[in-house]
Amino acid sequence: MKHRLTITVNGESHEIFAESRRTLLEVLREDLHLLGTREICGEGECGACTVLLDGVPVNSCLVLAVDVNGRQVETIEGLAPEGRLHPIQQEFIAKGAIQCGYCTSGMIMTAKAFLASHPSPDEEQIRGAIEGNFCRCTGYARIVEAIRSSAQRLSGAQEDA
Repeated sequence: MKHRLTITVNGESHEIFAESRRTLLEVLREDLHLLGTREICGEGECGACTVLLDGVPVNSCLVLAVDVNGRQVETIEGLAPEGRLHPIQQEFIAKGAIQCGYCTSGMIMTAKAFLASHPSPDEEQIRGAIEGNFCRCTGYARIVEAIRSSAQRLSGAQEDA
């Protein structure tokens, strides 16, 4: 049975029809053609499909589309309106925290939610915040540094040279 849903994605309202068992990830990729949210494990283990649901990071492969009716979803595409990269995206590039790119969008979305509530995190807090996001390429050091730099940049502090 198809359900009529209204979902706000990246500030834009969408009316879609979805089967009961379809995931938010499927709707984002297949119906809305937002391919920045990655589909890797399909089991909520890797974090590559992380999006913000009402500001909270969730694994979109585990969330049923019917459960997001009337709610706000933010994807990686929502961070770069009109092609202007978000400061977190800029810091990931500057610090070399992107390699193959599979984990990047989920990592950035997790970082965005984390920094909203932890504007001056230490390394241990950052590592704890991203523990649900799996990266095979970077060893996490550059990701941690990118998030730390993002925090400084977002708070307006000058980054040490």
